[in-house]
Amino acid sequence: MKLIPYWHDTAPVFSGTEKGPVEGDYDVAVVGGGFTGLSASLALAKKGARVILLEAGRLGGCASGRNGGMCNNGFAQDYAGMVGRLGADVAKRLYQSFNSAVDTVEQIVRDEAIDCDFKRVGKLKMAAKPAHYDKLARSQELMAQGADPDAYMVSRQDMPSEVGTDRYFGGLIFPRSAAMHMGKFVHGLASAAARHGVRLHEDSPVTGMKRLNGHAHRLSTPSGDVTARQVLLATGTSAVGPLSYFRRRIVPVGAFLIVTEPLSQARLDSLLPHRRNATDTRNFVSYFRVTPDNRLLFGGRARFARSNPRSDVKSGTILQKSMVDIFPGLSDARIDYCWGGMVDMTADRLPRAGEHDGLFYSMGYSGHGTQMSTHMGQIMAEVMDGNPAANPWGDFAWPAIPGHFGPTWFLPFVGAYYKLQDILH
Repeated sequence: MKLIPYWHDTAPVFSGTEKGPVEGDYDVAVVGGGFTGLSASLALAKKGARVILLEAGRLGGCASGRNGGMCNNGFAQDYAGMVGRLGADVAKRLYQSFNSAVDTVEQIVRDEAIDCDFKRVGKLKMAAKPAHYDKLARSQELMAQGADPDAYMVSRQDMPSEVGTDRYFGGLIFPRSAAMHMGKFVHGLASAAARHGVRLHEDSPVTGMKRLNGHAHRLSTPSGDVTARQVLLATGTSAVGPLSYFRRRIVPVGAFLIVTEPLSQARLDSLLPHRRNATDTRNFVSYFRVTPDNRLLFGGRARFARSNPRSDVKSGTILQKSMVDIFPGLSDARIDYCWGGMVDMTADRLPRAGEHDGLFYSMGYSGHGTQMSTHMGQIMAEVMDGNPAANPWGDFAWPAIPGHFGPTWFLPFVGAYYKLQDILH
């Protein structure tokens, strides 16, 4: 069993990063080499900007290369609940931004000829309890009023046509959702950015920032300094650099995944006949999909803990048990990959993007990042080019989380709370 992401191990190695010192004067410096940073760099370069991207580790090495490979539309939360909280108009507008985000990924894949196994397979959200089915049905009724008229319910008796388990009480299908190979998409985005002139630097953590005037900053790295007229922070949960303002507003929560050995077509047909992305309605969520080479990827919260090799192995054991509970026929399936990553959760589980103290930023995707991060990279290029109205998250306040200054000492208590909620509700 390899303790590395499947996406990293099965993607081409990108060789287009800069080998020299970090130096020079640029129109834009992008900090962070995940989907947000790569997408924004590509869009800005295509507008004619001179762009440098600084990544503390490897491109796509964190959340962008450690997720479940799903490119889903729709909120992580219950849509009816979002309507009640935000109002019908705002909820619909934000939901449609997730629709647009999947479209953006597909458009970039097409425009840049990225070979990443992108397919509109749809998403199945499965009701873990009978009451959850009722909530999904209420959301579907509201979504039919314009947010997502293509989404439809599947009754419990019809679930065998969708998934090979009797554990769930029906579900909601989102046909717009897609799946792709995360590592190949990172490689394709990076290749496109380099082709358009972006200077890509790996192993270049930003250790200091000094504001010069307006939006201009000098950024320091161990390999040298650069100046830029604009800076975009696309750092997610990064613990590197002078980012305390953002760390107080994001809680990094571990997400963990396992991938089986390749399975036969017949076996996969019995598990997921339509090859949809699948996720359930619990707080300690389980989700799964089929990889391009016919393995089952199975992920979930497993534990409210940070990701590290020891934690990943513990979580992998929990996930394998959950997988076999749902699919008893996989009790003999070998596990070939096990890994974890950090999800950048905001208090309300909605992204944040805008400008603070002369720095542009987009982050906090809260487990729905593949499509929204890519989309917001394109959007922030528009914002930085003088169109702030393009930002769907621009009006959202972002207060600090009380008692949170970086270390996540409270995660076990959060986990206990959500485990209780899963039992009670």
